[in-house]
Amino acid sequence: MSHTALTQPLTLTFGRPDASDCACRLEKEIRTYDLLDYLGIFYQRVDHPAAKTIHDCTDVDALLGISICKNLFLTNSQKNRFYLLLIPGEKKFRTAVLSKQIGSSRLSFGGPEDMERLLDITPGSVSVLGLMNDTEHQVQLLIDRDAVENQEFFACHPCINTSSLKFPTADLMEKFLPFVNHEPIFVDL
Repeated sequence: MSHTALTQPLTLTFGRPDASDCACRLEKEIRTYDLLDYLGIFYQRVDHPAAKTIHDCTDVDALLGISICKNLFLTNSQKNRFYLLLIPGEKKFRTAVLSKQIGSSRLSFGGPEDMERLLDITPGSVSVLGLMNDTEHQVQLLIDRDAVENQEFFACHPCINTSSLKFPTADLMEKFLPFVNHEPIFVDL
């Protein structure tokens, strides 16, 4: 998203959209705010045009003062094991390195139908917050250590790619992940 692609200036706000704005948002986005509020996770929010890739988030990153993490939905060759990988946006993803660390060969990107079925998210909107929808724990969370270690804040989409959130990394690790009962496997890419 270049500066010329923006139709209106981006604004950083605190917390969820106001009640009148919630009516035009998808239920899965509102459920995300409901859960963050329930858990006492305070967040800043930027609403923006659809950002389908990490490169589309450049202006949003600048406003948030942090880079949004890449969230990759992966599967094994049999398509019976699913993974959500969090990796810093600027870091290159190397399948062979990850496959060796988790003992799963031939990883590829998971399909949109599995993404929607398991996490209630669509391509371009992949987010760790989608784990709130994985109540049967079919998706294993993988976190590149550089995405969270020594990082005061974490940024991601609220299950939709027209908003981005920034909140304390400690809240992700100590409040959100325990609540949704997803224990991460840490990897080094």
